[in-house]
Amino acid sequence: MGRLSVAVLILLGLPALAPAEDAVFRSDVNLVRLIVTVKDAAGGLVTNANRDDFSVFDNGVKQTISVFERHTEQPLSVSLLIDTSGSTGIELRHEVDSVQHFVTALFGEGNPDDAAALYSFDTDVTLHSSFTRRIPRLEHELQGLKSEAGTSMYDALWLAARDLQGRDGRHIIVIVTDGGDTTSAKDFHAALESVQMAEASVYPVVIIPITNDAGRNTGGEHALTTMAQRTGGRIFLPTNGAELESAFVELVHELRTQYLLGYYPKNVPPSTNRFHTTAVKLVHPGLRAITRTGYYGSTDR
Repeated sequence: MGRLSVAVLILLGLPALAPAEDAVFRSDVNLVRLIVTVKDAAGGLVTNANRDDFSVFDNGVKQTISVFERHTEQPLSVSLLIDTSGSTGIELRHEVDSVQHFVTALFGEGNPDDAAALYSFDTDVTLHSSFTRRIPRLEHELQGLKSEAGTSMYDALWLAARDLQGRDGRHIIVIVTDGGDTTSAKDFHAALESVQMAEASVYPVVIIPITNDAGRNTGGEHALTTMAQRTGGRIFLPTNGAELESAFVELVHELRTQYLLGYYPKNVPPSTNRFHTTAVKLVHPGLRAITRTGYYGSTDR
């Protein structure tokens, strides 16, 4: 299998690697889809909300919800990004084992069109498997990962998001890392824009504490927390193998209990800014909606 680094792609101006399977492009280009997780005041998942419980706003203007699905079964495209830089060497085996269990649980139920892709990143970003449901293939590639060199975390996010564009259903990026970035050609803002363009939710699993000389990267943790918040994802901060396993169990459960809200933007004032801010509110006090904070659309809606 050929392996191309993101650095080579950027320098040559080539497009990101295309998924092996045919992408399914959405025809309702004006329909804005929001994947929403609802939680109560204690942080528990709320799974029984109804359409009338939600209000959706686009650039501050209330919209009519045209599509509503509880426990949506829209297919998942999950990009798994594994940090294999030198600073994560001690924890890599735990990461690999936990990701294997996550993949098995992910494909154990849900939509038969769910698929996952696997990337690793150190100085370079490597695509080990394009989107597939073949667990043995993903396990084989996971077992071959080795830690070395620097950390191109933002490049990995940027490239994985580009590969998600055009795929049908929900777009998820799970990134397992210590939060540091030392060698990326792209920065945080470029990575975030790429993720937002792909309408993807980012779920960072930040391994702490790092027990080698690299130390804990709080700046990287804050950056990933911001990216998760803006894309409708969630950050996990496990401190040992058991907590890492628990984080992936929670993640699978969350992905299986999400809502899909869809609307056709109406009466949104024209703007020169292509980025539309979105907000989802619930009528019941104490409940909060977690979703992406906006999308890129046209400037004349």
